[in-house]
Amino acid sequence: MADLLPAYLVVGTDELKRSVAIKRLRDRLESTGMADFNIDERDMTRDPAIDDIIASLNTLPMRTDFRLVILSGCDRLAKAVSEPLVSYLKDPSSTTVCLLVADKLAKNTRLYKAVARLGARAVIDCAPKKAWELPDQVVAMARSYGRGMTKAAAAELVERAGENTRLLDNELKRIVQQVDAAVIEVDDVRRLVVRTAEAKPWALLDAVAARDLPRALELLEIQPKGSEVRLYALVVGRIRELIVAKSLDARGAGRELASRLKVQEWQVKHHLSWARRFSMTELVDALTAAADLELALKGSRDSALAFRLWIAGVITKHEAG
Repeated sequence: MADLLPAYLVVGTDELKRSVAIKRLRDRLESTGMADFNIDERDMTRDPAIDDIIASLNTLPMRTDFRLVILSGCDRLAKAVSEPLVSYLKDPSSTTVCLLVADKLAKNTRLYKAVARLGARAVIDCAPKKAWELPDQVVAMARSYGRGMTKAAAAELVERAGENTRLLDNELKRIVQQVDAAVIEVDDVRRLVVRTAEAKPWALLDAVAARDLPRALELLEIQPKGSEVRLYALVVGRIRELIVAKSLDARGAGRELASRLKVQEWQVKHHLSWARRFSMTELVDALTAAADLELALKGSRDSALAFRLWIAGVITKHEAG
């Protein structure tokens, strides 16, 4: 096991990354046909017999060059369990790989530090991507299966299947099996993937800002019933952001948008281009109409229809009068 460290910490909630990291080590042993004798898996969330585990870590491998001991659920180990592991990692067996798995483990804990001291590769970061980063990851996943995928198709898959990377990977495998084309398009995803993820409002806000009426109406249909008041507040907030973006853009100060709104750059990366699709009059008129809509939302049976008509009015281009 010259190329392996005596221990690794797989930390983070990205299930696909975690499974890949664990599978790489398992595959090395399974290829020898001796995996059953050299892999020991323990769930540390149940009453862990730490003396047993230390003994397993110090057991010699059978007809292979290393043993693999997988310890899952290492997030909140009792001191009586973690300290023997810390002591073991100071002088670990040269023929065992100890794989600790945790959703979260603070960098200032003794166990984290004990693993990190073993080398730069000892901590395997499996933190999940932010939602806006996932489409790029899905495109890369499709590439690993020998297929191209448009970013719009990847975003549609995330929106329909959710942010769990294992589920995304499963859906992607199914799409690859059913689509013969070299590049997976949005229509392929819409045709083959049933929406299981709870509808989130952010895609709706983006469709309104992009003046994409068909997309906005489609997304509006899948929002939870009775959510008009919350959506109203979010859309009004987006319109105000576009007004700020348009004002700064007119002064050549568009780069100040994130700092003015006190948000991260990625949160407003499309705002300037969206703002340019509206005139300032259209944005101000949208806010004026919002004041009338607020009354309808609070006391009308037709609040859903009123909200739908307002959204359509915001997006539809107005003729200069």
